[in-house]
Amino acid sequence: MPVTVVIGGQFGSEGKGKVSHFFAREQNATIAIRVGGTNSGHTVIDENGRPVILRQLPTASLLPDVVAVLPAGAYIDPVILKDEMELLGISPDRVVIDPNAMVISSEDIDSEKCGDLRSTIGSTASGTGAAVQRRISRNKDVILAKDHPELMQLTKPTVPLLRSALDKGERVIIEGTQGYGLSLIHSPFYPFVTSRDTSAAAFIAEAGISPFDVDDVILVLRSFPIRVAGNSGPLNREVDWQEVSRSAGTDVLELSSVTRMKRRVAEFDSEIVKQAIAANRPTKIVLNHIDYIDNGKASQLALGFVEGVEKEIGCLIDFLGFGQDSLISHSAISNDFVSEQRCC
Repeated sequence: MPVTVVIGGQFGSEGKGKVSHFFAREQNATIAIRVGGTNSGHTVIDENGRPVILRQLPTASLLPDVVAVLPAGAYIDPVILKDEMELLGISPDRVVIDPNAMVISSEDIDSEKCGDLRSTIGSTASGTGAAVQRRISRNKDVILAKDHPELMQLTKPTVPLLRSALDKGERVIIEGTQGYGLSLIHSPFYPFVTSRDTSAAAFIAEAGISPFDVDDVILVLRSFPIRVAGNSGPLNREVDWQEVSRSAGTDVLELSSVTRMKRRVAEFDSEIVKQAIAANRPTKIVLNHIDYIDNGKASQLALGFVEGVEKEIGCLIDFLGFGQDSLISHSAISNDFVSEQRCC
């Protein structure tokens, strides 16, 4: 059962890109799948220490021996895909698109930019939602990857490809998008949600993989959850970035990777996380942005914060994230801290 699924447990921007890249490398994945559309950007640090934001390709594309798969459930902007392939220097033989993947048209993007979704629910206006609507409508104007001149050379049925890899025991990682609190189906905050389901089960279905193939579900959280700018829906315990800066001990301000607008932010709230845990049954939990607690140190204050989170959600945290590129086992940090305390 060599499939890892990475999902967000809040409202997106939990650091799934970093986590997917980390575990693809640690688990020697040969295939990385990016589901969904271009309405979310995932950040990863490359080998030169440069942050790279990807909206279409999986972050594990940076690894030299990983094949990127955009499955039938993906929504593809050909311009963004081409730009990202050029940015990463990825050859066409390392990108496989399912013939049934949906193409986001320029009309989809224009309709969202001219519509009211950005003002009413904080949509990123990437065209993904409009493409989903057109796909469901089953109109003749729908363009799939197999029919798009710039994508044809990259298309190949991905289910047989994935099945062959899995039957050989190769590791496949699915990089989910956004967060459980944005699920079209399961979020308690409808209509302030995205255009699709964001559960592990949905990502598996979009990829064309059987649930029996999955042995690892990684739930990614952040210490201070965010929502996109504007009228994007309820955010319990909302604060401003000055409050986060005081906690971090340095100036902190986040802009969304797609719209470049200032994100809304809040103190940690366990309610949506507990719902995400109940629906997804994670095998591992990652808590990112520990650098927003006590100057980013693995101090008693930071570890106390983590313990508080564990009590609130009723589960242990397996990995802690510090900054954009650091992910460390919680137990290793705790043991080191205890050893230091005993030595003093």
